[in-house]
Amino acid sequence: MKVLITGAAGFIGSQLAHRLWKEGAELILVDNFSYGSNDNLTFDDHSFVDEVLKIDIRDRKAMEELFKANKIDYVYNIAGIAPLPDCQTNPCDAIDVNLTAFVNILEMARQYGVKKVIQASTNAMYENETEFPTREDNFKVPTLIYPNTKYCAERFAESYCRTYGMNVTCIRFANVYGPHIDCLRKQPPFVGYMIRELYYDRVPVFHSDGKQRRDYIYVEDLIDLAIKVQNHEGFDCVNCSSNQNYSVNEMYAIAQKIMGKDIKAEYASNAHYWEKYPQLYSGAYPIKDEILAHEINKYSLCDNTLAKERYGWSPQIGIVEGLNNVIAYESQLLSKFNSSL
Repeated sequence: MKVLITGAAGFIGSQLAHRLWKEGAELILVDNFSYGSNDNLTFDDHSFVDEVLKIDIRDRKAMEELFKANKIDYVYNIAGIAPLPDCQTNPCDAIDVNLTAFVNILEMARQYGVKKVIQASTNAMYENETEFPTREDNFKVPTLIYPNTKYCAERFAESYCRTYGMNVTCIRFANVYGPHIDCLRKQPPFVGYMIRELYYDRVPVFHSDGKQRRDYIYVEDLIDLAIKVQNHEGFDCVNCSSNQNYSVNEMYAIAQKIMGKDIKAEYASNAHYWEKYPQLYSGAYPIKDEILAHEINKYSLCDNTLAKERYGWSPQIGIVEGLNNVIAYESQLLSKFNSSL
């Protein structure tokens, strides 16, 4: 089995590569390293550092050469631009990467006979929902750039399946966490940030009141579903979620207990978070304050019935076990750096 993974140096792509490698798949790994890093590619039993091809998925010529030179069975398109500030300030780049490059992958898959394309989609698509848990088949269309690129990508995937009889599954990820989650960059995901600040005995700054709740899914559970969907025919969209959510305050309390810390967090206004991104307020039409406030206080809870009934999948890793694993890995990683991070 030959598998192409884009975004292979990222948190999720690298974990997927490691699992498929252990199961004996022949891998073609692609990343342009705009978000990925070599840290993600090093595992106890194998390093993928020298195996990743530095290719931007927008490079049509380079991508087509990969499809021509290899009989690819499955494509996992994990590459993408996700952070809200990046997508809102550079919408053309977000559209080029998340949508246009994906359509090119669909076209290459059509021409060269790929059995199945698995697309990384998002539960951010449900940003305008008010009834929970959110289901795959009934939701209001999104507002922001990032979820709209993923929503449109799903529509093109459906078009290719209906027009050409291809097979595509779009997996709508909940908030993914696990070992290798980024804790080094300036603005890491919440779980990575929380662990980093606790590790260095610093006071973390959370926004709003910490009561906002998100649905978290452990990365190995996500990969289980990503592998299970390989043999499904036609077009499909499926939530990958725990159907259980936790607040910022609850997550922080669990992490403190695991790490043996007692550090009271500080809370800042919504505006404090967005001060780091003045470009969002530039121009004749700055972004609306209520949009940013909604993003910080967004509530997510995704129904996972479809994944259970259609694919026989259910999450196996609870939040305490999952955070234990993340903290163990991130603590080992952070021990190599000083507290200037």
